[in-house]
Parts: sequence; structure tokens; C-alpha cells
Amino acid sequence: MKKNYKELLSNITTFVFDVDGVFTDGSVLVTTTGELLRKMSVKDGYAIKTAILKGYRVCIITGGTNEGVKERLKGLGVTDFYMGAHHKKEPLQEYLDIYGIDPETVLYMGDDVPDIPPMKMVALATSPQNAVQEVKAISDYVSHKNGGDGCVRDIVEQVLKVRGDWNDNFSAKND
Repeated sequence: MKKNYKELLSNITTFVFDVDGVFTDGSVLVTTTGELLRKMSVKDGYAIKTAILKGYRVCIITGGTNEGVKERLKGLGVTDFYMGAHHKKEPLQEYLDIYGIDPETVLYMGDDVPDIPPMKMVALATSPQNAVQEVKAISDYVSHKNGGDGCVRDIVEQVLKVRGDWNDNFSAKND
């Protein structure tokens, strides 16, 4: 029986995300020079930046190796990356060990088959609406938002609100 994800939100202090299909819609635009372009939501970026400023840990574990994606996420304050990780269970275990993180405080969001092993290691497994069926089947929470269209913001905002760390009274100067 699946856990009631809302009961787990208040325990989350660490977010772990895949990139392609989570921060992006999973499509890749190829330029005539062979450069690969991805589109990311600024709403997701705002949520990540807010979580980091509030003291949450954010880790990226992705099979991709795009330096532009890494630079974008570094600009939001992300410091922990595992790029080119096609087997994601080992990098997740290493990350948990390095920082002494209890898996019961971790949320993982993934969208495809390589994300299943790490999703089974954490307290709260989540996915975008357009994740593959196998991932959705093991997710404690499936966002109503697709990858690249606010699914990261959706789950981060829920966690921060439950924990009293989301401020709905931002002043206009912060826009």
C-alpha cells in the first residue's frame, strides 16, 4: 500500500532530482552545429532557490552531462551534482553517506526507469505527470504538472508550506 505522501512532507529536508523529464520536458532541440538545447521553467528555479535559502539540501543526479544545465542550477545555489550517472542508486547512497542524511528525510523526483532504484531508497518518491508508467506506479506522489512545466515547484512548494518555510507575502521588490 502506498504511503500517504502528505504525512511525509513535514519530514523532508533534502530534495534529489533528475534533470531531463523533471526540470525539462524531456525533449532536446538540436542546433545545426550539434548543440543540444533544453528548456527549464523559471518557476522551478524560484522554488529551488527558495528551498536552498531556507536551508534545504538539493542534489542533482542525472544521466546528462550538459554543462549549461549544471551552470543554470549552480546559479540557483545547487552545489551537489552527479552528472553522467546512468546508475543512480550508487550516487544517491554516496551523497547520503557524505552528509550523513537519513533517507527518511529525502524526497526524490524522477521520470524514467533509471530513477526507480533511487526512488525506492527514500521516504518520498515523486514524479511529474508525464513520467513513464513504471515510475508513476511506484511514486508516492505524481504531480499534476509535467516535467519542465512546474512539477519541481509543485512539490518543493508543498514541502516548504507544510514546514512553514514558504512565504506567500513576498514584496514586489523580490519579483
